[in-house]
Amino acid sequence: MAVAFCTDSTAFAKRWFSYVYEFATSGTAAIGGKSSPTLSKALLQQGDDTTSNAIISTFQSDAIFASFARKEMEDILSRDEEDGEKLAAGIRAAVEGGVLEADPPVEPVTKIDVAGKSADVVAGLIISRLGEEASKGCVLVLQGLSGTGKGTTVGKLQEKLPRAVCWSNGNVFRSLTLLAVSYCEAKAIPFGPEALTTAVLAELMGCLTFGKFDGKFDIHICGYGHDCYVSQVANTTLKEPRVGKNIPTVAKLTQGQVVKFAGGAAETMRLDGHNVLVEGRAQTLDYVRTPHRFELTLAEPLVIGERRAAQRMMAAALPKLSEEATAEEVKAALMTELTTMAA
Repeated sequence: MAVAFCTDSTAFAKRWFSYVYEFATSGTAAIGGKSSPTLSKALLQQGDDTTSNAIISTFQSDAIFASFARKEMEDILSRDEEDGEKLAAGIRAAVEGGVLEADPPVEPVTKIDVAGKSADVVAGLIISRLGEEASKGCVLVLQGLSGTGKGTTVGKLQEKLPRAVCWSNGNVFRSLTLLAVSYCEAKAIPFGPEALTTAVLAELMGCLTFGKFDGKFDIHICGYGHDCYVSQVANTTLKEPRVGKNIPTVAKLTQGQVVKFAGGAAETMRLDGHNVLVEGRAQTLDYVRTPHRFELTLAEPLVIGERRAAQRMMAAALPKLSEEATAEEVKAALMTELTTMAA
């Protein structure tokens, strides 16, 4: 779990005002009407919203790019709808099982249309709304469809906010899956939803403890042959095939439990003075109590497809470029990959 510390409130205040000034005086990105950076291998290696905007600006009038971006948009929206339905089903099951309440008291949400705005500008808008709360510690939730830039924005916020912590449910699901698989192995029974009863899931959740260990926040996994911390096994044990292939089964059954665990962890870190950044879907974020709720939106969904198309072109072209590649060579490589993917 990455944590960025800044304990000097005066220093933060200076940075905050500097950041708001930067936001207020900055121009929009390339797709908002300003000139975009020159294409280069270094720009592609940067791999952020500036890169995507430069590629979009270069290819926006190309018919192949327009068609490919529209297909990417349709695919993303379709997957988002499917994921949303699965998530909603898990939440309903948690409500029916008494794990979650049916109608949580959701605080007002501030919506930000990200069209034509860089991630720096979006982060600046959010920071300006937090005001002095950011110097004390707060929980900030960020929701929105895939492609609206939630991950990039969270990265910018973590750079700028004092004592910022990014929370992800991913490792909680992986930890539960590890315990569930180990439970079935210990009982010599087949792994499957039939084995993971309500009582068993409650027992497995009891094997996870969030807290501060050796001065750092972490998740302690203790049970069924395991006694370790997530930070120690995140890239080893929790990435084993027996965990990865079984996550969907466990996630479907434990949405409610993980949401409650996340809410408690976020509040614990807030009370310790951290700014806790949580990004995801509204269905789960509705169960995290905080007045600092933001949603990234796009009035024109096609931009989502353009961003994803640009990201795919960048990833495919980058390994094939020399360090000395000219702007025209970079453009040609991007066009080659676009044509291949579109076909």
